[in-house]
Amino acid sequence: MASFSHHLLLLLLITSTTTALASSQKNSSNPVCPFQYLYHFGDGATDVGNSVLIQPWGRSLPATRPPYGRTYPGTPNGRWSDGLVDFDFAAFDFGFPDIVPSLSEKANSSNGVIFSVARSPVMDHGFFSRRGIRIPPYAASLNTQLDWFRSHLQSVCGSSDDCVRNRLANALVLLGDLEANDIGYALAEGRTLEEAYSFIGPITREQIKTTRELIRLGARLIVIPASAPIGCFPYILTAMPSDDPTAYDRLGCLNSVNRLITMKNNYLRQAIDTLGQEFPNVTLIYGAFDEGFLQVLDRMIAEGHRDTALRACCGIGGEYNYSSNRFCGTAGVPACSNPERHMFWDGIHFTQEIAVRIEQSLIQPTLQALNCTALPTAFS
Repeated sequence: MASFSHHLLLLLLITSTTTALASSQKNSSNPVCPFQYLYHFGDGATDVGNSVLIQPWGRSLPATRPPYGRTYPGTPNGRWSDGLVDFDFAAFDFGFPDIVPSLSEKANSSNGVIFSVARSPVMDHGFFSRRGIRIPPYAASLNTQLDWFRSHLQSVCGSSDDCVRNRLANALVLLGDLEANDIGYALAEGRTLEEAYSFIGPITREQIKTTRELIRLGARLIVIPASAPIGCFPYILTAMPSDDPTAYDRLGCLNSVNRLITMKNNYLRQAIDTLGQEFPNVTLIYGAFDEGFLQVLDRMIAEGHRDTALRACCGIGGEYNYSSNRFCGTAGVPACSNPERHMFWDGIHFTQEIAVRIEQSLIQPTLQALNCTALPTAFS
């Protein structure tokens, strides 16, 4: 794999070309894909800076402190990673080199606006409080992010329904419960797998309800990715240790948790198929993020990184170098010198290296299906 300095140089060159193409024609369409707007709802895998802008908590979150952003740009950049997150690279592939967080001052002047917030679940705070499960106060549920989206549309379109419909008819919208935080919060607090299974129905119904509302507003191209197999995540592996070797698969992940995620993803896929029959003129795409993640992990291990792949790069303590009480960004918690050998930066979120590999594994192959013209990639 090429060095990051090589990635960055090509990214800057190609971004300049893309920007020049876009600015050479006033009000031109996206020179790469047949849509002019890009919107993403989700969690830390796609948060490009919203969480650190949420008041009053944002300024004190770990992502505002070193060593976050150490690989790129060298200082914390609002992302929960050592550098860029996977949607930075995906957005570039889609022709949007300058995506912005929805809470930034630039959101109303950008065609690529990201509503994702790190550690956010699909369900709202009340869902968890009724069950005695704690979630961070800054976490923004899918419904909260949808409210932000409505406000954004009102800011850029005013009272014009035609503006909203035309904008969304010319947009790619993604709803990514990539980190399965609803399930993860329950399991990390010691709840049973049986209780976590009971969350699948409400989570899926909420995702479909949101998708239906986006269609009502005018969206015609929506991608809904699967959740990652969080039985491979260091924070879950730490919370649910087992002395039984058969509890783990050949990659070192917890079988029981990943079976739950597989059921969740299958339930979502079936619900998307049913919704597609209801709206035959809308393109609904299920994204197999889980399969792509496992391919990347398998490749990492095959390259000789079994000892580091499932250990947090930035962390302390235990087999997986993770402690919820001493999280990355806390004084005295070290970061490794080789994040490219780790799947996880802080035990929950991916390293930039994995973000690049996910882009190669999942996004590049989808460009043709979306009728996009791939630019020379900066990430191979």
